[in-house]
Amino acid sequence: MLDSCKLKSACNLPFIYNKKINTAGTSNADVPLPDPGMYQLDITLRRGQSLAARDRGGTSDPYVKFKIGRKEVFRSKIIHKNLNPVWEEKACILVEHLREPLYIKVFDYDFGLQDDFMGSAFLDLTQLELNRPTDVTLTLKDPHYPDHDLGIILLSVVLTPKEGEHRDAELSENEVVGSYFSVKSFFWRTYTRPAIPVLGFCRAELQSACNQNAQFQTQSLRLSDAHRKSHLWRGIVSITLIEGRDLKAMDSNGLSDPYVKFRLGHQKYKSKIMPKTLNPQWREQFDFHLYEERGGIIDITAWDKDAGKRDDFIGRCQVDLSALSREQTHKLELQLEEGEGRLVLLVTLTASATVSISDLSVSSLEDQKEREEILKRYSPLRIFHNLKDVGFLQVKVIRAEGLMVADVTGKSDPFCVVELNNDRLLTHTVYKNLNPEWNKVFTFNIKDIHSVLEVTVYDEDRDRSADFLGKVAIPLLSIQNGEQKAYVLKNKQLTGPTKGVIYLEIDVIFNAVKASLRTLIPKEQKYIEEENRLSKQLLLRNFIRMKRCVMVLVNAAYYVNSCLDWDSPPRSLAAFVVVEDMLEDEEEEDDKDDKDSEKKGFINKIYAIQEVCISVQNILDEVASFGERIKNTFNWTVPFLSWLAIIALCVFTVILYFIPLRYIVLVWGINKFTKKLRSPYAIDNNELLDFLSRVPSDVQVVQYQELKPDPSHSPCKRKKNNLG
Repeated sequence: MLDSCKLKSACNLPFIYNKKINTAGTSNADVPLPDPGMYQLDITLRRGQSLAARDRGGTSDPYVKFKIGRKEVFRSKIIHKNLNPVWEEKACILVEHLREPLYIKVFDYDFGLQDDFMGSAFLDLTQLELNRPTDVTLTLKDPHYPDHDLGIILLSVVLTPKEGEHRDAELSENEVVGSYFSVKSFFWRTYTRPAIPVLGFCRAELQSACNQNAQFQTQSLRLSDAHRKSHLWRGIVSITLIEGRDLKAMDSNGLSDPYVKFRLGHQKYKSKIMPKTLNPQWREQFDFHLYEERGGIIDITAWDKDAGKRDDFIGRCQVDLSALSREQTHKLELQLEEGEGRLVLLVTLTASATVSISDLSVSSLEDQKEREEILKRYSPLRIFHNLKDVGFLQVKVIRAEGLMVADVTGKSDPFCVVELNNDRLLTHTVYKNLNPEWNKVFTFNIKDIHSVLEVTVYDEDRDRSADFLGKVAIPLLSIQNGEQKAYVLKNKQLTGPTKGVIYLEIDVIFNAVKASLRTLIPKEQKYIEEENRLSKQLLLRNFIRMKRCVMVLVNAAYYVNSCLDWDSPPRSLAAFVVVEDMLEDEEEEDDKDDKDSEKKGFINKIYAIQEVCISVQNILDEVASFGERIKNTFNWTVPFLSWLAIIALCVFTVILYFIPLRYIVLVWGINKFTKKLRSPYAIDNNELLDFLSRVPSDVQVVQYQELKPDPSHSPCKRKKNNLG
């Protein structure tokens, strides 16, 4: 019987935690058990109490890290301005050796600065009872100041051995048993082990197990039906952020610059910033993948943007998806907790679109009946049926050759990630191989034919996040159906080659009319990625791109030179009026916020300067990209878009021939002015800008350009060499 087990802090001091369980159980410390090779540790991070204050306001922004050895296995979300945070987050960790304790470290998040340490403790796993839920209370300590009281952390843990028949059944179906957590990326990984241990079985038993395994492998491996891959989503959650009402004033002028963050698991979105308002109108739409049948909880936080210092927290709220009915739009008016104001949202839960992973032998397009159904679904006769479902994409990830060495053994453990917008699927890992063969088929539904398929190869590393090996970006409109091609892997920026090639076979089926109509609505917004950083090289590149656009205007100035010389008085007068109007629009406001006159510290000034430079860098990129997209529309960089522009102009010309311009302007004006009355929650958009957003800039053209593979990687050349 075990009433307590030992806890140790980083300073090797023992601490005691309480257990609220039946004491009739036995711990694995009292009764030695054979090592099953793997344990599953299910942890629920409950809450913290009386944590240390690390900010000037007497509060902290705590988050928790779990580590085993030197590997970070879990990181919680940040609870802002709270010394008694409630997390209620779950983590599933696989442990090979119980001798290594679980380290718990708490930090205070500081924007732009190094996070402050708030205390640590660690849990001796050998003292936990197997298969019994245990409530744990950890006392946090600082090894440099052992006498300081830093508060407590409350957990619930369950330790389960992965052995016996259950272990065999689970691992034989490629159960997801681990994950990589890092600040930059989040990957669910599959981990495959033999279905039975080799030792201790006779030859007949082994033969029987092999036959069962072979029988299992010959079945259809469509993981969307068997639910054996956690990265296959069950549904789509569509959120429309409408507006905020009566938000809390965070600036000295009595206003705020609010924006909103959404989080569902590892999926994150950030809205645009609405300057100087307490009743912002966003009207933005985001889509999340729903991975759990029972739903999930969307965390929503509102923030006030402050230049040069950490953004102010306005409030938070949550949406429990399990309480919402599916296939129905729900209007929610959520009160912000820990603050003031309300947020108005539209939330819709829909069934998942067709997405699957299968073996190479099970392909949708190779089944004649299934292929006919897909072709019928996207036939020209079904133009107005589900406009969001534009097409069907099938990607065969066959193999890779000559990959980069990532491990000290001279090998790599490569796996492949296939991404289409926010849809992300993964292959299994091929261990200790520089020429892996995956032979997997991925299928996606296409929402935008102008999307780019990204295929990235990583090296699995158990001690840290996955190492990058190479990447290719392939626009869907450039794909040649049914052709197996060798794509040269590129670096992270897609600007140059790296070592290795990957063999893919891709098929795209889409409805051209639906694709054209979708071109005139906003693009799907991607998850929050790593924020832009100030780069001297990137700033110089954007300046050069901007200079090219300006030079085009300078060259065009020779044509309008007569306007400046007044060779044509009517034309010169019109140009003068236009320039005068532009100058009036560019007048700056005289009033300034009172907070701008506040004294800032040296570090805050540095951050403010850096933020201004990043803004200039981004503005140069946007302006240069806009000019390059206009140029690439006329030089047929994307023939589909150029043809679409020509057809639209021809249709408009025919309409003008039969209908006077004033009637067209009248109908357009009535449509624009009554849009909010007809559809109060419609998202504003500009069709011309949405069209140009699909045209690639010069930088994207370079990123999407295919590199010529080494002739030695050709399949025919390789066969000849083998014969020789």
